[in-house]
Amino acid sequence: MGRARILALCLAACLAAPWAASAQDSAPAAVLIADRVSVAQGDTLIAEGNVEAFQGTQRLSARRITYDRKTGRLAIEGPIRLQDGSDITILASAAELDADLQNGLLTGARMVLDQHVQMAALQIDRKGGRYTQLYKTSVTSCRICAEGEAPLWQIRARRVIHDREEKQLYFDDAQLRVLDVPIFYVPRLRLPDPTLDRASGFLIPSIRTTSQLSTGVKIPYFFRLGDRRDLTLSPYLSSATRTLDFRYRQAFERGRIDVEGGITDDDIRPGETRGYLWGAGAFALRSGFVFSFDVEWASDDGYLLDYGHPYEDRLDSELALTRVTRDSFMRAAYVHIESQRAGEVEAELPTSVADLAYERRFFPAGLGGEVRLGVVAHTHVRDSDADVLGRDVTRTSLELGWLRSWTFSSGIRADWRMGVDTDLFRIRQDSAFADSLNRSTPYAALTLGLPMTRSTAGATHFIQPIVQIGWTDVTGDAVPNDESGRVEFDQGNLLALSRFPERDAREDGVALAYGFTWTRHAHDGGHVSLSFGQVIRDSAQPGFSATSGLGGDISDLLLAGQISTDFGLDLTGRAILNDSFDVSKAELRGAWTGRRTTLGGTYVWLEADPAEGRAQAVSEFYLDGAYDLTPYWTASANWRYDVADTRAATAGLGLTYRNECVEVDLSLNRRYTSSTSVEPSTDFGFTIALKGFSASNGKERYVRSCS
Repeated sequence: MGRARILALCLAACLAAPWAASAQDSAPAAVLIADRVSVAQGDTLIAEGNVEAFQGTQRLSARRITYDRKTGRLAIEGPIRLQDGSDITILASAAELDADLQNGLLTGARMVLDQHVQMAALQIDRKGGRYTQLYKTSVTSCRICAEGEAPLWQIRARRVIHDREEKQLYFDDAQLRVLDVPIFYVPRLRLPDPTLDRASGFLIPSIRTTSQLSTGVKIPYFFRLGDRRDLTLSPYLSSATRTLDFRYRQAFERGRIDVEGGITDDDIRPGETRGYLWGAGAFALRSGFVFSFDVEWASDDGYLLDYGHPYEDRLDSELALTRVTRDSFMRAAYVHIESQRAGEVEAELPTSVADLAYERRFFPAGLGGEVRLGVVAHTHVRDSDADVLGRDVTRTSLELGWLRSWTFSSGIRADWRMGVDTDLFRIRQDSAFADSLNRSTPYAALTLGLPMTRSTAGATHFIQPIVQIGWTDVTGDAVPNDESGRVEFDQGNLLALSRFPERDAREDGVALAYGFTWTRHAHDGGHVSLSFGQVIRDSAQPGFSATSGLGGDISDLLLAGQISTDFGLDLTGRAILNDSFDVSKAELRGAWTGRRTTLGGTYVWLEADPAEGRAQAVSEFYLDGAYDLTPYWTASANWRYDVADTRAATAGLGLTYRNECVEVDLSLNRRYTSSTSVEPSTDFGFTIALKGFSASNGKERYVRSCS
């Protein structure tokens, strides 16, 4: 700051004291800085040259300010910049304001909210610091590069009122224009300003065209019911459907709920009321308990697909009570299951399921290691009363186990576990089994591993061979295998003493499991891992399907690998190979992210296996990706192809345009599959969003530059 400016600042501090006193009752004292300050006729203060005035959270800069002590008014000559807090900026050519900058008139003005929404007006009238009125106004969030250039979109209004306290914008005689072409007119319009997180009002509308529902529009409306709850209603109307979707959310001091659904009257099923309901919530109770619920329901098998909702072939609703501590676990749950699969008889499926599990661990000083005591109870009920097909099962398992580990000086790690499990069964509506059955399974296992590491100039290698010898002895009654019909052989259960997913089936006898893992961590961020494993038994185990990889006395070879590179490529694969190196099951997942391209894909191969419900082999892949055509245009596509049937299952295309003020999404999706409840369909979607009037204003990379 030069010497002349310092002297002017000192003079301003003395001569502006009356201004500060006049504003002191309603606002903090004002501070004036200028290159030149003079006094005319004893009551008029004139500041010129790089003038800056500070009043509380407001900062005013101008070419010249004249303060009349008698009237308490400021006459300001521009260019003027008034910064009101961090969210409001006003630019003007001239202004007349009171001493505390809260009331007055600005001409040739432009108001900017949150550095994003611009409102240009012939005149701005400030009242009490809360209300700002703009006359003959143009509002947009688009960047304007040249004087007189029409923005991509704008709202023109006779008057706009900004309520700073409520963070709302009120429009009189509003007209939406695209490239300065009028689109529609509304006499009254209310929108939230960009700084408001939650406000009642319309959300982004969308247009959807399908081969079954024709062309329809969905217009959601958001109701703010307070700081902790809200409701969204979304009417969806077309010539073939009348649908009302809803979503209700509420947060509590110790929990939250989220419920959504829809009610439909359409031409697909005339005369029927269709719909769906999803809900979820969790509440923290006393003593560390957590109550949670999950609701999934649909009126018919085809509703979710017809209306573009995420599809599940089995809907499960659950009530659960859980408590987890350092040394204990408790969970009680009830689940109701509804099948959406074509051809399934729901009455013959376990639709009502109840589970109770409790486990506690102890650390006895004399014995060493860890002792675990557990109780697991399960029951499932079918609606059918038919013999065998309507079988209901209740089982209770009592589990006692001891675990201990040692690490030797040679680097070998040994893990020992032993115990006994007792299962009690009650069978109903199955004449092949007695009503009450029981079974006990003592077990023991010793696992040896030798983890080794080696570092080189560019990477660190980790190698671990591992071997386990295990023994189980299943004694007692034969029980039905009602829950463990499908078994997956993977890295997670290689060292399990029973690889069945539930306790109604257990492996029996002596088994040797071995495996090997190699991992390479590159110093530049790359990662490669490879592992394999196999199980050798003293005798073949019943209950394993042909393609599970666990049939016979020697299992198939489990092979798994992962590759992650520093240039965006990630691959994960798993396969089960028999002694002839034929693959019975395999999956490969991959993703690559480049500077402008994103690609992802999955391939699945499953051999035919009637025991797992596959009359023919499954071979299909799914691909999806996106490419940034420009900084604003993005094209995307997805394709699911059934190799075994040599036909596409689904396909889709998308095109998105984004910049600082608008987002447009176009999508085209085709479903080729059909069943007794759904038909092949084509879905066209169109969504346009005007950015600016929300809490999120988009990413900076979409802001256009002016050449």
